[in-house]
Amino acid sequence: MDISLFAQILVWGLYAGCIYILLAIGLNLIFGVMKVVNFAHGELLMLGAYAAFWLYAYSRLNPYLVLPLAMLLIALLGLSMERLGFRPIMGTGKLNEIFLSLGFMYLFQNLVAYLWSTNSRSVRSPYSSISIPLGAIKLPLDYLIIIIITVVFLIAFQLFMKQTNLGRAMRATSQNREAAALMGVNVERMDMLSFALGSALAASAGGLWLISGQLVDPYVGAIPAIKAFAVIIIGGLGSIPGAIIAGLTLGIAENLVPLLMRFFMELFGISMSFTAWKDTIAFFILIIVLVLRPTGIFGEQGE
Repeated sequence: MDISLFAQILVWGLYAGCIYILLAIGLNLIFGVMKVVNFAHGELLMLGAYAAFWLYAYSRLNPYLVLPLAMLLIALLGLSMERLGFRPIMGTGKLNEIFLSLGFMYLFQNLVAYLWSTNSRSVRSPYSSISIPLGAIKLPLDYLIIIIITVVFLIAFQLFMKQTNLGRAMRATSQNREAAALMGVNVERMDMLSFALGSALAASAGGLWLISGQLVDPYVGAIPAIKAFAVIIIGGLGSIPGAIIAGLTLGIAENLVPLLMRFFMELFGISMSFTAWKDTIAFFILIIVLVLRPTGIFGEQGE
């Protein structure tokens, strides 16, 4: 096996893991505070990518510079979803929440397809031709920027949640809504903030996905959303460290396992492509974790 190819795939996995982490943490935040399962979370990634694309197309600024505005726009959209959709049905049953989020999912997909067609869109980063040599591998500068941005976002998120009054209020709401309300926390405001922040993180994942050279279309959010659900279940519901570890594990595994399977098959003289297996790796890992530890890696065990 070519060691440089092996190392290169690890880098690809690290980059993919960063996208999954941002998407999963946003989803985890919304679920943790509101206890709402939002199946349209992948569409927020898709809309974030489209927002970044059109902002770049009209401004011609560096695509990384339009990312904060794209995040703000999707945060406002998430706020509207919470106010107009999830807020009126909270407490009426999980089935209502599921069908509402599925409705949002198909609404956003078809609206984007109607407005901008189903043609794929992409953005060419100004750094796409630049690579940084690291030993036997060449690290694309865009991947390094995406990893750094993800680390900055994670540090900022942790500082916000642990060092600010709003962050502590959100954590209190996620732990016990009734007790938080009795202590003077405006839990409805925390719901709004969590949905907006979670939507912004999904938009950041979509924007970075686009800038890295990936093609986006109205249906691009479906598979990442499923993987984000797998990440938060593997890591443990409500656990940010769990989401980080699970996201990186999934990103590396889905790029590395097909290579290893192909290598071992070639040892026996069998030529077979395992590219199509990439999207199934998350579910193999999910099954193994659920069998060995049903609450996830960092989930709390029941009594």
